[in-house]
Amino acid sequence: MENKITKLKNNIEFFYKRNLDTPRVALCLNFALPDFEAAPGVNSLVARLLFKGTKTKSAEVIADEFDKNGIDFTVEMKQDYLRFRFLCLNEDFEKAVELVTDLVKNSTFECFDTEVAKLQGEIVAELDSPRGKALDNYCKNLFENHYYGYTNTKILENLENITKDQVVNAYKDILNNGKKILTFVGDLDFEKAFELLDENFGDLPNSNQKSSCNAPFALNDKKEVEILKPDANQAHIIKGWRVDSLNGEDYPALILLNIILGASGLSSRLFLELRDKKGLAYVVRSSYDTFALGASFSIYIATEPKNIEVSLKGFEEEIEKIKTILVSEEELENAKNNILGKWAFTFETNSQQACNYAHYGILGLGFDFNEITKEKVKSVTAEQIKACANKYFNDKFVTSILKP
Repeated sequence: MENKITKLKNNIEFFYKRNLDTPRVALCLNFALPDFEAAPGVNSLVARLLFKGTKTKSAEVIADEFDKNGIDFTVEMKQDYLRFRFLCLNEDFEKAVELVTDLVKNSTFECFDTEVAKLQGEIVAELDSPRGKALDNYCKNLFENHYYGYTNTKILENLENITKDQVVNAYKDILNNGKKILTFVGDLDFEKAFELLDENFGDLPNSNQKSSCNAPFALNDKKEVEILKPDANQAHIIKGWRVDSLNGEDYPALILLNIILGASGLSSRLFLELRDKKGLAYVVRSSYDTFALGASFSIYIATEPKNIEVSLKGFEEEIEKIKTILVSEEELENAKNNILGKWAFTFETNSQQACNYAHYGILGLGFDFNEITKEKVKSVTAEQIKACANKYFNDKFVTSILKP
């Protein structure tokens, strides 16, 4: 394996990793969001419409060329950046770069009305899921008045107000004013890969200015929000707090706290206590979701409507235990092995590696962030887990309950 970090002629940071004897190469190009999203749904449409035609090719021709050459390509809008990603055979790398360059530089954002209608239909279908609706309600309240809170219901309310010009201008802003990161993982010679990428992407505008996006306002109180869904046959409860994100000192302890409480499946505390012992849950888990400007730590349960109060009491009991009693060395060691094993799994393929390195790069964490964090995770103590639980599991939280 050979790693290099360099820059294109426009100062776009380029991470190269050579994995020998792999038949397919992966490339990831991330554009940071330079500003707050104009209105709910605008950025979602940016990602959808980038695939719908360029100055010289129709959407059908583009799709056919990707298909014909066996190139797996996606454009995705994340909370903090726009991601272009492709995976192709080594011998098709040049063709893949050519196609993606055309989309990045020359998209015409055709099929606007069609994509708005499609997005509307997809959101309606997603919100028909009780869990999806409860989670939507949780997120928009946890990140109220911030674009992290632009959930499906917010987008649906605003979709008909969005114009094509808004979408085109949003992309121009991202293209012209956003920081960019490029990663390559595969078995191609560095000079060959770098020369081709520098030729195609070395003239893109690249800003090193800090994004003007502000962090979400702090939660100053608890919010308890209920939704009634007449056709639901279960209650779906999500309770969560705002916590430190990837760039914070508590990140390694929070990862392990999540594994211990509810992210390790059958062996997690929530599963053992609320499902196995008390028979309250169909599904119970915890989640730790991280973004550039904030993070959420939440507990979720699907249960009988009659069990809502006892389930919330169960949440409180498990939180109180982890705040007052040190986790055992065995439980802590198992949690460390669990997360290290999961991370190994998410770095298996060239595509996974390219996306992970680009993610760390665009957030300014450094391409070696995962390796550094592994060592920090190994040294987390039971006292740190307890301190972390006491720091964040306070009376400033959001509870979202969906019930019949």
